[in-house]
Amino acid sequence: MNWSQIGWRVGVRWQRLTNAIRPKDHIARLRPDLASKYAPLTPEGNGLQSVYLTQVGAGLASALFALIGREAASVADVGHEISKIERDSPAPERDIEEWERRVEIAIGGDAAIRETEKTALVQARRGQGLFRDNVRVVEHACRITRVERMKHLIASHVQPWRDSSNEQRLDGENGLLLTPTVDHLFDKGFISFEDTGQLIVSPVADQRSLKRMGVDPESRVNVGAFSQGQRRYLDFHRENVLRMARGIARLDRER
Repeated sequence: MNWSQIGWRVGVRWQRLTNAIRPKDHIARLRPDLASKYAPLTPEGNGLQSVYLTQVGAGLASALFALIGREAASVADVGHEISKIERDSPAPERDIEEWERRVEIAIGGDAAIRETEKTALVQARRGQGLFRDNVRVVEHACRITRVERMKHLIASHVQPWRDSSNEQRLDGENGLLLTPTVDHLFDKGFISFEDTGQLIVSPVADQRSLKRMGVDPESRVNVGAFSQGQRRYLDFHRENVLRMARGIARLDRER
């Protein structure tokens, strides 16, 4: 769903091999491990240009590694490590939950942190306690819906709790008071804000859902300027949480 709108970024590191091989010269050895469909090579050993994206199976990878020799050992080690990480990592939402739970455990076991501060840090994860009080000093209503009654508002971290230092987790400028639906959109990166208060809407956000949740993607909404401290946290949110291609984000800021 996101491919045509924001794409996917894959980090790649290239390394020139001392023992560079030409697969076509070894096709007799590689051919048995070629997939019957969407293989990266033809049975003759030529690159298959009609394939946009293909998987190199374990058998073919092992054969290539053996031909390359010792230099490929580090690649194989990395592959095994990645496989282990993927096997042990749950779905993204559960993964984040587990990540934050482990941070909580680390905080609880840190003898250098006072018990009262530990409680405040753990409560801050859910927008409660001291963090909520600190946010109330800076913010007084939901920036989008203008709801002011605290019973209807959530103290939401701008720079996510999991990505923040203990000091940042309690910093009132690292928070916004948002109604639950707006908090969901902000927390999941479907919306964000420019330093000037201009609303940014992700291209992958469902337009009809946005309107029903109190956000009109067709109007240029400005929620008011932010403080210097808030702007630092918003910069992190735009770069790391907002579901927006960098090129699109720059274009929007130039308009």
